[in-house]
Amino acid sequence: MPAETNPTPSGQWEKIAQHPGFAELKRAKLRFIIPATIFFMVYYMALPVLVGFFPEIMKKPVLGKVNWAYLFALSQFIMTWVICGLYVRAARRWDKMNAELLNSVTKD
Repeated sequence: MPAETNPTPSGQWEKIAQHPGFAELKRAKLRFIIPATIFFMVYYMALPVLVGFFPEIMKKPVLGKVNWAYLFALSQFIMTWVICGLYVRAARRWDKMNAELLNSVTKD
């Protein structure tokens, strides 16, 4: 069984849940996760909607035989990696907030 890197002493969970830093950590996560998820789902669903409702536009070539539909599909891969990178950057901030929270709770 792997050892925990930051074990929380038993009985500290209530203190953590009531700490203002914990509420701020939850808000910070939700401020990123909810908009990112909504953006991802809208962007992801845009391709089938555009192909379904505007097939003639999506069939038009952009570069040689590459049409708008293929270009949009490829852009979804780029969008996914960008969101992943933004998530990693935000998660680093959350890790710092988490460490500060644990330090302040265990000091008390």
